[in-house]
Amino acid sequence: MLHVIKSLAWREFTRFIRQPTRVVGTIAQPVLFWVFLGSGFTGSFRMPGAADMSYLEYFYPGVMMMMVLFASIFSSITIIEDRDAGFLQGVLVAPVSRLAIVLGKVTGGASIALVQVAILLLAVPFLGLHLSLGSFLLLVAGLVTTSVGFAALGFLLAWGMKSTSAFHAVMMVFLMPLWMLSGALFPIDNAPLWLHVLMAVNPVSHALVLMRAPFYHEPAVLFSQSSYLLGWAVALAWVAICLGLSMRRVNRREQGVAVA
Repeated sequence: MLHVIKSLAWREFTRFIRQPTRVVGTIAQPVLFWVFLGSGFTGSFRMPGAADMSYLEYFYPGVMMMMVLFASIFSSITIIEDRDAGFLQGVLVAPVSRLAIVLGKVTGGASIALVQVAILLLAVPFLGLHLSLGSFLLLVAGLVTTSVGFAALGFLLAWGMKSTSAFHAVMMVFLMPLWMLSGALFPIDNAPLWLHVLMAVNPVSHALVLMRAPFYHEPAVLFSQSSYLLGWAVALAWVAICLGLSMRRVNRREQGVAVA
């Protein structure tokens, strides 16, 4: 089972790095978005309780979330491509566990997202941010958990899609509101009540807490904060639910056409 997981995950990652235009595009787009938008709003942005925080600094975890969210989910588009090429059918009829298929694809998608975020982490010293060893480990744990959860969501949604164009259309309509209402673009405390409620129930908002909080607090402080503990609870529940639904989806037989 571990060999199958490793093989499928490595196949996903190798496919990604062998497409230079895809690598450059998926990394450059969020970085340029962060630099241009962050620089433009720095002069007018005021963070409650942290007047010296620039918008580039505030927006930084939001760009990390953008990378994790979009890279994890859009990597699942290979499921549709593998089905069209016949590879997926070959894997399904092989004497391997269906759980291994799910975990292999999810692990591959999560690894792609983590590599992209690792490159973005090189900008931390230039923002004046500091991470202790404990905070860095918590940040990595949050990134891994979040990427696995959203890669599992991408697997679940891509499994029933018939074309890559339909997947792109649905995902853009689905992902942009999730990201925009996560607190990545503006603080949740300054939002109107109805928007505040939507952001509070958005699981991406809680995942963003796991990425932002380690930059400003030590582990001992973080684990005493209810918002941080809630973020972990939501993230872990999200992973369990999406993996469980993905397993159920893979194990369910596709209904054929009825014959009179």
